[in-house]
Amino acid sequence: MKEKTQNTGLTRREFVKTVGLAGLAAGAGASQVLAAAEPKAGAPKAAAVPKRKLGKTGVDVPILNLGCMIDTINNQLLLKQARNWGVTYWDTAESYGNGLSEEGLGRYFARNPGARQEIFLVTKLVAKKGDLSNRLEQSLKRLKTDHVDLFFIHAICGIEEMTPAIKEWAAGMKKAGKFKFFGFSTHTNMENCLAGAAKLDWIDAAMITYNFRLMHTPKMQAAVNACVKAGVGLVAMKTQGGGPVKCDSEAELKMAGRFVEKGFTDKQARLKAVWENPNIASICSQMPNLTILGANVAAARDLTKLTQGDFDSMREYALETACGYCAGCGRICMAAVDGQVPVNDVMRCLMYHRDYGEPDLARAAFAGLTEEVRQRLTNLDYTRAEQACPQGLPITRLMRQAEEMLA
Repeated sequence: MKEKTQNTGLTRREFVKTVGLAGLAAGAGASQVLAAAEPKAGAPKAAAVPKRKLGKTGVDVPILNLGCMIDTINNQLLLKQARNWGVTYWDTAESYGNGLSEEGLGRYFARNPGARQEIFLVTKLVAKKGDLSNRLEQSLKRLKTDHVDLFFIHAICGIEEMTPAIKEWAAGMKKAGKFKFFGFSTHTNMENCLAGAAKLDWIDAAMITYNFRLMHTPKMQAAVNACVKAGVGLVAMKTQGGGPVKCDSEAELKMAGRFVEKGFTDKQARLKAVWENPNIASICSQMPNLTILGANVAAARDLTKLTQGDFDSMREYALETACGYCAGCGRICMAAVDGQVPVNDVMRCLMYHRDYGEPDLARAAFAGLTEEVRQRLTNLDYTRAEQACPQGLPITRLMRQAEEMLA
């Protein structure tokens, strides 16, 4: 007979899958939301969200920051609560809602005099779209501010994109007071981008995909260490490692159950695993509702350290489910298909749909691919790419899924 958990009527397996993987329910009431921001009873906790220095900028930033790829216009209460709870680093971009995310933050600043001075504000532009100066002015206009604290060139695929022309432009914008600090974000070939950034003395910070699946590889560790030595501030994103894998793996259940018994969810544990590295200044987390915000704030304030057994459990899970996660090493699969399809970009579209629950964003990103790429998407032979993929991804099947789901 299957063992039932006390007072729930669920088997242990059902309980872990429902609570451990899903975390706190999105429909929680106000009292539950407020309680979510408190660490578990008896755990050591910080008085507010702790801060760390962002590399050579010397600025102290909260270890948790608000990723604003959300409806900020209709989530003004969430912005207020984030500020109240000490999540005062806000990250947005021109591409988030085609400027609507920036507009929502600007609306908050306009309605809350003095708030802008409390917020470490970040925005991003994709350089390939051109005319950075005018587009930055438009971003500042939407944000209702005359500057941002940190500006990123968005979603680079290689450090060669940080050209001498970009360097000159950034220096000019700094001098004009449009932003204080400069850097880039990247979802692709992160290790090579970081290693290159460490050699460029004009890069202040970088935001990278970094999680329990990627942090232990020698190449990632070497790249992070090089940036730390060079004073490049590091911000982590995509820290959940792809969200729940759509399988019933024993490692998944074991990991989730382990953390439920310790008093926090596996989602909170994934954040804590990243924070265990003191060289990661902050985690950028998309928190579209008060419950997720509260749970993440609680994790940030809870000073309980993960044990070696906790990390071992995560590694076991990562190994068993590697075939369900794209690690962002885009140059490998691109080379295998002779550059005809940006497999990594297509995988990111799928991630937005499957793991983020953002079908509109996924379709918008997919529509950004050229018509030529979309036409050849399901006609290529991906055998070489599948053989070369370190994660063993079924790339042929995934490209077909992307065409079916996103076209």
